[in-house]
Amino acid sequence: MTMIDEIRRVAGAIPDPEMPALTIADLGILRDVRIDASGHVDIDITPTYSGCPALDTIREDVERRIREQGYADVSVRVVLSPAWTTEWMSEAGRVKLREYGIAPPRRQRFEVKALTVAIECPECGSPRTHELAHFGSTQCQAVRQCNACGETFPHFKEH
Repeated sequence: MTMIDEIRRVAGAIPDPEMPALTIADLGILRDVRIDASGHVDIDITPTYSGCPALDTIREDVERRIREQGYADVSVRVVLSPAWTTEWMSEAGRVKLREYGIAPPRRQRFEVKALTVAIECPECGSPRTHELAHFGSTQCQAVRQCNACGETFPHFKEH
């Protein structure tokens, strides 16, 4: 395993402060890791939302964890372009969301979104759900309710 692979593994294992069941690798927030000839480590992260209130915490956690691995000179850079998309989320992250009780975002297969498709209930799997609130506990989530089992659940919105 190369030094870059090891740094990526350690940084990627950091839990998301708002959804600790997921890591920043699961979410696709960890974008790039570079080490220059002097040993300086540069790490790029892209937040799920440009106004993400957890961004400073994530940046501090990454810097601290990598310094704990013996790399004294570490910079974590926030990269907003290209903007984060739910397509960057790993399949493992989507499974963890469902297990955590949050409906994961659908995979987008087309450039144009013609119709809104059903969001499946993470409890019973029914596609018969409706949105109760466009924003949930975080701005990247909506609140939905299942018409079949009545369960209210968060949905990690596609974007």
